[in-house]
Order: sequence, then structure tokens, then C-alpha cells
Amino acid sequence: MAYYSDTELTAIGFRSIGSNVKISKKASFYDSQQISIGSNVRIDDFCILSGNITLGNYIHISAYSALYGKYEIEMKDFTGLSPRCTVFSATDDFSGEYMISPMVPSELTNVNGGKVLIERFAQVGANTVILPNVVIAEGSAIGAMSLVRFSTKKWGIYAGIPSKFIKRRSQKILELFRSI
Repeated sequence: MAYYSDTELTAIGFRSIGSNVKISKKASFYDSQQISIGSNVRIDDFCILSGNITLGNYIHISAYSALYGKYEIEMKDFTGLSPRCTVFSATDDFSGEYMISPMVPSELTNVNGGKVLIERFAQVGANTVILPNVVIAEGSAIGAMSLVRFSTKKWGIYAGIPSKFIKRRSQKILELFRSI
């Protein structure tokens, strides 16, 4: 995998960027001036980041994931997205009462949404979709191929379409974290 150099990362024009950031040259960024990236972050091939996005420290975004941050997406420290995750902070109105497309005048569309927050130590499994106005609470784990429509509770494991609570998650991560 070919990563951008520090000089190349600066030239992209992020709002801010930390140290030890590894971003694939095959990743795409839109409105990069709205994107903040902390330290020790890796973004793999074919990821798309667009809009108001804040990434903390020690984050991994796996290949083919997409973050659409029209109404803001924030990933706190020690979080991750497995391959092919999609995070939406906005959604169109599919009722038929409005048009759907970023290419039609905004007065003909009805786009709604809200911030998506992924709190510390949360992990999201492959092929998961997260919808607007959701908080993935601290320590939550989302199983592969889930649809997250509602916020989770701390240190729970969730899975399914729509996602449902499965069981509690171990908090041993907190002990491991203290060794970094």
C-alpha cells in the first residue's frame, strides 16, 4: 500500500492533521478543509471521506469504507471501521414528495440528518451501515453486516438488521489502554 508523505498530506489541506498518519493514495477526500485527523491514524485503499469529519487518535478506517459528514461525523480515540462500512450523517427523503440528488436544486430536496458520534473504544464490523443521529457508545462493538438506526449503550455488543443488543462486552481494553 502506498501512503501519502507528510508533505503530500499537508498539501491536501485538512483542517488539522496529527503525526504518524498513514493514508492510502487511493483514498478520496471531499471538502478536506472540513476534515480533522488526529495522530496514529490509518485510512486504507478506496475510502471516501466527505464533509465535516473529526478523527481522534489511534483510529483505523479499513478499505472501501465511506464517511459522509454533511451534518458531522466524529470518531473518538481507539475506534475503527472494518472494511466496507458506510456512515451517513444525512439522508434524503425517499417518500416521492421530493427529488433525490446532489445535482438538483436544494429547494427540491428534503435532506435531513444529524451528527454521528463513535465514542472511545468502539469498533464497527464489516459491511455495517450507520444512519444519522446515532451515538455508538463507548466500548460498543457492532457485528458485521448490521444496520445501526439507533444509539447503543456503553460496552454492549450489537448486531443485525436493524441492530439489536446481543450481550455485554469486556472492558479489559481499558487496562490495555493504560499501557500505551
